[in-house]
Amino acid sequence: MQIKSLVNSALLESFKKLNISPKVTEASEATKPEFGDFQYNGAMALAKELKKNPREIAAEIAEILKQNEIFEKVEVAGPGFINLTISSSFISKKLPEALNSRAGVLVKDEPVKVVVDYSSPNMAKQMHVGHLRSTVIGDALANLFEFLGDEVIRQNHIGDWGTQFGMLIAYFEEQGEEAGKQLSDLEEFYKAAKKRFDQSSEFANRAREYVVKLQSGDKGCLKLWREFIDITLEHCQEVYDKLGVNLDKSCVRGESAYNDELKNIVSQLQQSGVAKESQGAVCVFFENSENPLIVQKADGGYLYATTDLAAIKFRVEKLGAKRICYVVDARQSEHFRQVFDTAKKAGIAGDDVQLEHIAFGMVLDKSGKPFKTREGGTVKLIDLINEAIERAKGFIKNADEYTPEEIENIARVVGVGSLKYADLSINRTSNYIFDWDKMLNLDGNTALYMQYAYARINSILNRAGEFEQREPILSDELERRLALKILSLEDVLLKASKEAMPHLIAAYLYELAGMFMKFYENNPVLRDDVPQEIKQSRLVLAKATANAIKTGLKILGIEVLDRI
Repeated sequence: MQIKSLVNSALLESFKKLNISPKVTEASEATKPEFGDFQYNGAMALAKELKKNPREIAAEIAEILKQNEIFEKVEVAGPGFINLTISSSFISKKLPEALNSRAGVLVKDEPVKVVVDYSSPNMAKQMHVGHLRSTVIGDALANLFEFLGDEVIRQNHIGDWGTQFGMLIAYFEEQGEEAGKQLSDLEEFYKAAKKRFDQSSEFANRAREYVVKLQSGDKGCLKLWREFIDITLEHCQEVYDKLGVNLDKSCVRGESAYNDELKNIVSQLQQSGVAKESQGAVCVFFENSENPLIVQKADGGYLYATTDLAAIKFRVEKLGAKRICYVVDARQSEHFRQVFDTAKKAGIAGDDVQLEHIAFGMVLDKSGKPFKTREGGTVKLIDLINEAIERAKGFIKNADEYTPEEIENIARVVGVGSLKYADLSINRTSNYIFDWDKMLNLDGNTALYMQYAYARINSILNRAGEFEQREPILSDELERRLALKILSLEDVLLKASKEAMPHLIAAYLYELAGMFMKFYENNPVLRDDVPQEIKQSRLVLAKATANAIKTGLKILGIEVLDRI
């Protein structure tokens, strides 16, 4: 449930009764337990305006807050802070809601249609480590938006139109009968074609001629073009399936889909006065940038920016999107800033449409350099996933208790989960160091720690058998704070959704699991000398914790195991 929203609603009600309009209208989580659960410091900012002592203002607000059932204690501290402690009886009454299939999280009152553009593999090449972050972050955000009730459209924007396809077709024709056999390794085929393109001007010219043929609808060229794309997407699907990512062919919408709209986009930009001609090219200029956004070259050709604007138009007009998220690395920030600014100025996207660049940092090795193979080559994503699964087998305790099939499944869940969680547990805007030892560690903020915590709680619940799922008795501060943390899941998910920051979910889960471990060490659950009523209450806390962990990890795209 939205604990923080309830606190802020109570504050707003007190402001109305006192007929005041403070600049600070929301409480923040308390920095220390002795300050309660939440703190409000807006009274001090009001002091000058109202010409009153801030403690006096805080006391007036506090008196009204004390009448609200959600607060157990409301105290004025220091120069005018208000410390707020949530009522134990209120927490206890609300906790059973966290036992339902949504862990107590409600669907949003006003859901919107959201497009999430992510992954974007290169055609005629296998996916590599550079695609990991876009794929994992994008999928987690799409899962989050969906869980909260938004209508999500996943879009896998691929570069399926351009010179590289003319190059591939030209090389295919040149190879004759041998060409068909070589397509079993499309990446090697691409490298050979690129080598010819770079070394032979005659071949390069022929490749460009094939691009014209392709764009003119030549049947032979279109047939080969579709074959190249289908082979690439089959490789991609293998990665998506193994990584547990919710992308398939229905999500793919390539640059070619917008080809017919590009001329109209340029016309719209010119007619609206947003773009103008410069040295034969059509450009959009910006006051704060020396570099214009070129939407049509002097030779009449279009660029990525033109396609991106056509994609925004399609997503707004045809799909009805109100929020469009582009999960693309931070190096593209300037490009998207200019594209979004242009789309707004030209009326391609109205004020009611939110355009967001979900930027992320790079994957680095332990030396702080871009992550590569030992030979200095690009790490293929499928190889990385397979290595994660293989390494995870070494962390399975009592392996002789499992069948070979069970071991493979556990290794897959732990390995893939560790790979994804290592990425999602850090602020996406940061670069992160790829470290096998760290990500497959049972201590610290890792998937394995979270999965082990869930399995441990599940073991407790299995040993307990059936129990009454009712309001718990919160017998001490540890139990009260654990219960409050469980009920804070919805606040965390809403904030993560608003800011497009999945690491906030991971941080919450890590804190929750740590709180449960401390609670379990100090408050025995199944010991014989524990009174039945207390045992039942603690089992409710255990079940609600497990439910929150499972829900949070599922949103991040990570599976749990009943035992590891």
